[in-house]
Amino acid sequence: MTAQIIDGKAFAASVREKVAGHVARLKQDHGLTPGLAVVLVGEDPASQVYVRNKGKQTKEAGMLSVEHRLPDTTSEAEILALVETLNADPSIHGILVQLPLPEHVNAELVINAIDPAKDVDGFHISNVGLLGTGQKSMVPCTPLGCLMMLRAHHGSLSGMDAVVVGRSNIVGKPMAQLLLGESCTVTIAHSRTRDLPEVVRRADIVVAAVGRPQMIPGDWIKPGATVIDVGINRVPKDDGKSRLVGDVDFDSAVEVAGAITPVPGGVGPMTIACLLANTVTACCRANGLPEPEGLTA
Repeated sequence: MTAQIIDGKAFAASVREKVAGHVARLKQDHGLTPGLAVVLVGEDPASQVYVRNKGKQTKEAGMLSVEHRLPDTTSEAEILALVETLNADPSIHGILVQLPLPEHVNAELVINAIDPAKDVDGFHISNVGLLGTGQKSMVPCTPLGCLMMLRAHHGSLSGMDAVVVGRSNIVGKPMAQLLLGESCTVTIAHSRTRDLPEVVRRADIVVAAVGRPQMIPGDWIKPGATVIDVGINRVPKDDGKSRLVGDVDFDSAVEVAGAITPVPGGVGPMTIACLLANTVTACCRANGLPEPEGLTA
């Protein structure tokens, strides 16, 4: 038995299609165009590529895309002032400050300066608290994408045993909260978990978000389990080049799992798709309109 491959590229395309449809209706029925502002400080190459892709996909969905590219010498006060301006701009419904920020800038301070209603990354302390108490919040994009894929594959997740390997604020913790919200029994495991293989073997759903290449082999996976691999790790190849691998050893896991996301082409494409979805949701909430179906947690 080989696992069903969950195609993140195709799934993300369907999410973007839903977003574009909703944007078209907002324009036609209410004269509203959802707007996303991205702030990029410095010249980090990965961030540059990511921001370029965000801008392209935002425009393709019919949304307003605004980019503020600042040199890495920009002061914390200048960044905070820009955030305040964007908070007050009614044409902007989503604000994203691209991380990492230069060392002289307090990233937490900047993120918590964003209006929580416009915090489409879901990193503001208010959104973290709202998610943790099961209230309406902006949900971090990567966990939201994972949840959408799990719902599409299983329908109801109620009563399933889920293990999240990794405890980061960006993926691990919010992922666990979302799975609790779906009535899963949730374990957060990590590098210090005792007998990690046994903990993972219990799970009907494994979300791997630990940042270690191929750390989870196939013999840790319960036969038929669904594996969502959030890891994106570069490892060297024999020819001196590199390739991307996940936190799960795909070749061995695909023989055991019921369904699995590949790396690349699994969770990765969902992150930007969910960013667009969050921006549309923020626009609807700001204007007292019904939230888009199938695009929220």
